[in-house]
Amino acid sequence: MNDKFFVKARRAEGLVEKTRSLKSRRTKGLVALNPKIHLMPNTFTQIPIHAVFAVARRENIILAPWRGRLHQYISGVLASETDYALAVGGWKDHVHIFFELKPTQKICDVLSVVKSKSSGWINDNGLVQEHFNWQEGYGAFAHSRSQRHQVIQYIINQEHHHRRKTFKEEYIGMLEAHELAYDARYLFEFYE
Repeated sequence: MNDKFFVKARRAEGLVEKTRSLKSRRTKGLVALNPKIHLMPNTFTQIPIHAVFAVARRENIILAPWRGRLHQYISGVLASETDYALAVGGWKDHVHIFFELKPTQKICDVLSVVKSKSSGWINDNGLVQEHFNWQEGYGAFAHSRSQRHQVIQYIINQEHHHRRKTFKEEYIGMLEAHELAYDARYLFEFYE
């Protein structure tokens, strides 16, 4: 076994002790030290992220017969990349995902994997006639624990929601509700 660095947290003293050890990862009280991650005792996070991304070429091609399977697939991708998906939904031209972000992850990395794997799944399964792609970019919004149920219901009820509002209206409304400044030239290309 390779020589590994371990960190042992001493609760009473609040110190972090680095020790070189050949012990297995299962050694009680020891955690493998990743040099890219700064570990701190008593550090807890809850980072729920609601992200939205759209189909390239302003197409309305995420069709009902396979939309649910796409959402299930994306949920599985999120489960492998993050701790778990809280909700996945969307409509004919876009997808909403709500997930817990690990403190060691970047939103852009999670979205890159989700978009890449899901577009590959759509293409591999021949679900569209032309090559499928997502538009570049995304919207990502952090929410508090108290908003979790509301966001999940919002994502689950996308079909009903889009009977009254276009994706463009919805997306601009989200940007404005979160007080995010935006330049209309750099928004998604919307299907009207």
